[in-house]
Amino acid sequence: MNDHPAPTGATPRPLRHTLAERARAVTEARWFALTVFALILTNAALLGAETYSGLSRDWHHGLRLAEHLCLAAFTAEIALRACAHADRPRDFFRDPWNLFDLAVIACAFLPLVRENTTVLRLLRLARVLRTARFLPQLRIVFVAVARSLPGTVSFLLVGALLLYVYAMVGWVFFSEADPGQFGSIGRAVLTLFLLMTLDGLGDAVHAGLEISRWSIVYYASYVLLASFVLVNVLIGVVISSLDEARELEHAHSPAPEAPSAPAPDPAVDLRTRIAIVRRALDDLEAVLPPHRPEPAPTPDTARS
Repeated sequence: MNDHPAPTGATPRPLRHTLAERARAVTEARWFALTVFALILTNAALLGAETYSGLSRDWHHGLRLAEHLCLAAFTAEIALRACAHADRPRDFFRDPWNLFDLAVIACAFLPLVRENTTVLRLLRLARVLRTARFLPQLRIVFVAVARSLPGTVSFLLVGALLLYVYAMVGWVFFSEADPGQFGSIGRAVLTLFLLMTLDGLGDAVHAGLEISRWSIVYYASYVLLASFVLVNVLIGVVISSLDEARELEHAHSPAPEAPSAPAPDPAVDLRTRIAIVRRALDDLEAVLPPHRPEPAPTPDTARS
């Protein structure tokens, strides 16, 4: 009798892959996102309720318990997100939103932070920013602001240079007549910074006309450059960054799956092939000349 080896089953999958699939099924569910979004709003409402001294005093223990429950829920949420990346841990740390969530939640457990009420409230306030994770349009705005920072820094440098030059010119011409507004470079910068918002521009122009009629050129050129040209440049930088952020969001979002074509019916496919072959035979028969049988030989023909 021959000994046959026992059939071996399929190789069992690693536990972390199974854990990742189950956790991913939970974190990608719509009810999970809605639940976390509701928790974030609840946390924001609790933080606002603590600003009322009477409500905070009467419901101190209830508010404290609700805060601990929210912290436990957020901790469970970030743990589930980490488990969803158990098969590829590096992807979890490549997502900046995961790093932000992890930092906000982890800092609440640090002893120095928990003892400092002000820092703890700021961290709780930072949880409100996590709403951008569940609102694509708000996430696009945040990404656009981050991408516009290099252009904004250049804008600030140009604006600071323009402000300094006009402040020096204003100090030269108006310091003696109007020391309250242009008595020093600091006062001149503050005055021009407020004029950038067009606040008090009429009073400044009237006061300048009492000193010199050429002051209208000074104020008109400053308002034209600072309030119109520079602001439009800043708006252009932000809009360009917003378009780039929208393109990045569309590039990272999963493409909609195309509907799968139904499986062909074997019987229908066979009938189609038979019809094609029959049609080809009919066409071939129409092309070929008709077959004419040869006449049978007569006896005289056969003897000759």
